[in-house]
Amino acid sequence: MPHRACALALATALIFTHDASATTPTTSTAAQAAVGCFVAGDGYLRARVRGAVALDLDWKDAQMQCEGGPRPSGNGVRVSIGGPARGDGRRIRMVFGIAGVGEGRGGEALRTNITILFEGEKRIFATQGDDKCTVDKLTQQRVETLGNERAVYRVVARGFCLGPATSLSREERVFLTSFDFAGRVEFGDDDRHASNTKP
Repeated sequence: MPHRACALALATALIFTHDASATTPTTSTAAQAAVGCFVAGDGYLRARVRGAVALDLDWKDAQMQCEGGPRPSGNGVRVSIGGPARGDGRRIRMVFGIAGVGEGRGGEALRTNITILFEGEKRIFATQGDDKCTVDKLTQQRVETLGNERAVYRVVARGFCLGPATSLSREERVFLTSFDFAGRVEFGDDDRHASNTKP
């Protein structure tokens, strides 16, 4: 029961976070919604999902909403990619929590937590841990510099999952058998200072 309660709290937090950003966007988020992930237009996501939901996703930059930055724990990065709007406020969003990398760094065989949100439907699948999915390879390239010492990186990653993402009721499961994407992460001075103070 505590595990399920923890998963529910996590999913609820994610929903409120994305609802809040949708209703009161920051300047950078609003710009991203209008033009996609990057000025160059080279964001994308491809993924194969099987199980309770069968999806073959192939999203292009102009269809996507991209956000990202360091994970709250300071270990790794979080990449959030929303797909094309499906009407009535519905959108599929995938959130990748990738451990073991910092600002500007690449890596291989990285443990990854994945959440799939069906926004507008209150349906969520989550791996509830980073032991089920792996990023085979990840690279970061600095592509923009925003005001106040904020830097934007293009994160390119590919990977797979051997374990399922389960619904909150734990009655449904999906497998993300493969994924690759180019998404966006931002780092600022506060993020760098926080990471430097961690042991």
